Amino acid sequence: MSVPGEALPLPQPTAAPRPLVRGAPRLTQARGELLREIIILDEYGERRPIHIPAERPLTVFVDKRELVTLMTLGAMPELLVLGYLLNQRLIERVEQVESVTVDWDVGAAAVRTHAGVTDIEARTSRRVVTTGCGQGTVFGDLLTEVHGIRLPSAADARIRQSTLHRMLETMRQQDSIHRKAGSVHGCALFRGAEMLMFVEDVGRHNAIDSIAGWMGMHGVDGGDKAFYTTGRLTSEMVMKAAQLGVPIIVSRNGVTAMGHEMASRLGMTLFGRASNRHFLCYTGFERFDSEPEPQRPAVRVVSG
Repeated sequence: MSVPGEALPLPQPTAAPRPLVRGAPRLTQARGELLREIIILDEYGERRPIHIPAERPLTVFVDKRELVTLMTLGAMPELLVLGYLLNQRLIERVEQVESVTVDWDVGAAAVRTHAGVTDIEARTSRRVVTTGCGQGTVFGDLLTEVHGIRLPSAADARIRQSTLHRMLETMRQQDSIHRKAGSVHGCALFRGAEMLMFVEDVGRHNAIDSIAGWMGMHGVDGGDKAFYTTGRLTSEMVMKAAQLGVPIIVSRNGVTAMGHEMASRLGMTLFGRASNRHFLCYTGFERFDSEPEPQRPAVRVVSG
């Protein structure tokens, strides 16, 4: 436990170095305070310092038009904004954006596009508030339109049980804000057992949006990737992974009925309750090369 005034080493988002796509937008490198120290009173009547995530609002303006306010940790705000625009289908490519400027002094992100967003008023008039911590917002009919997405076939995108185990071990060893302070979700992008990108935020949808922004900036395709999240596999998380072209999702948590139904229709493979060497494969068995663990011997009960 740290003491008041002591500097706390903060885990930072992890991303593999890659070249930017041609015509990538200019991004600021705004970084907010990720953790804040407070004094608590515990069950033993002792006062002591702990750290908590520094959640803050970020209001997004697109070509000077206010779009939405995102509640975020602020680890990678520029990528969060880009990924949000991509996943809301307000832009198709990051090259449509000239710049993203984040200013934490006013809690705003100014997005400047090259040619504007077509029909932005109509496309953002209908909102669906999604579930979970750090509630998200989905514009328009994305939850129904997602069923038109075509993902790679099972022959082209697969995962072995040993690869899944190595992914889970990588996440177990990952330094994280959650370990130090709790109250956040982490998301990661994998190619095989190699982690390409890891980010944490107060909402799992923010974390996956940040990964979407990173993928867009570096031209990373999702067809041969797997996505990991600490959060529940809701319809929104399944939808956003599908929009990234990622056919395999692994969660430390469970799945909702709507998330399960959507993944089944799209032919996605969902793993839940995944930790250490344990997991449940909910959908997409055809993509999974199972390497079964030895069955535990039955416990023999001897009656007196």
